Amino acid sequence: MSEPASTEPSAAHYTSTSERGSFCSARCTCGWRGPARRARSLARDDAAGHEAAAGATG
Repeated sequence: MSEPASTEPSAAHYTSTSERGSFCSARCTCGWRGPARRARSLARDDAAGHEAAAGATG
C-alpha cells in the first residue's frame, strides 16, 4: 500500500511510501529510493528530506 509522503512535493519530485512485509520505504519519481524502515514515520521523514534536498539543489 502506498501513501503520500507530503501534500506539496518539490518540482518533479513526487514521493510515496511502499510496504514490503514488515518494512516501509520511500520512493520518488526521479528514481531515488530511501532505505527500508520498520516505522512508516521514518520513511515519510526520509521522503521529506529528499524533497527538501532536491528543492535546495534544483
